[in-house]
Amino acid sequence: MQFVIITGMSGSGKSSCVDVLEDMGYYCIDNMPPELIGKFVDICNQSDGKIDKVAFVIDIRSGELFLKLKDTLSMLMEEDVSLKVVFLDCSDDAIIRRYKETRRKHPLDEVSYGNIRKAIETERETLVPIKAMADYYIDTTNSSVNEFRERMREIFSETTDFMRLDVRSFGFKFGYMPEGDLVFDVRCLPNPFYIPELKNLTGLNPEVYAYVMKFDQSKKLLNKLCDLIDFLIPLYEKEGKSQLVIAFGCTGGKHRSVAFAEALAQHLREVGHRVRISHRDIENR
Repeated sequence: MQFVIITGMSGSGKSSCVDVLEDMGYYCIDNMPPELIGKFVDICNQSDGKIDKVAFVIDIRSGELFLKLKDTLSMLMEEDVSLKVVFLDCSDDAIIRRYKETRRKHPLDEVSYGNIRKAIETERETLVPIKAMADYYIDTTNSSVNEFRERMREIFSETTDFMRLDVRSFGFKFGYMPEGDLVFDVRCLPNPFYIPELKNLTGLNPEVYAYVMKFDQSKKLLNKLCDLIDFLIPLYEKEGKSQLVIAFGCTGGKHRSVAFAEALAQHLREVGHRVRISHRDIENR
């Protein structure tokens, strides 16, 4: 039996997540009160395999009942079921924009007296303990609907129990990488931005990559990071973590962070890991 709990901020894309899982054969239930999940699991166990993949969308719409979700998750984790928790998030401004576009009210609109920023703040505070229990944290702020759906398909089409590694680059000037489990700041290294012939290139170009990696401090840093991550991966796997997001940040997200992300991804593939790599801000200016 495979069970997925979809939760997170209102307006972060839970409906799109359900669409993908339904297409993949999951029996999806929206706005399920947490206390009923255990009973539905029992029903599935008695279905003789007719219902073997189930996704529940559980969020702040449940009101006070939502506060029971943490206890329900703890109970399920102790049982012999395959359970994954997906936490969807996005920036406050993106949530506000999406609600304006759809002209819908936030679930906490009444208790916040129509102040949507107050509603978002209250919801974030409520979700803190659930966020800490998530197997997957996905920030949809900068993702198109198609990009998000492809991401979900990649996650749930996996047939192996090995942990998947996500290596990413980003630019601090465009915001932090909140979904990163391990975030490394490489702004301490020489910056190709100040080399005229490299300024308009990226870390994907061989000449930029070579420039970033030619310095002793770059080589030593990469070696130390590879050693650290090689040491950490088995520990995360032992704890049951199914996805590890490793992020590198530099000022603009075009040169140093891209080069380091590429270098680490290459190392991880060479030692036998499955790796997905993406560069969030490589096209930003």
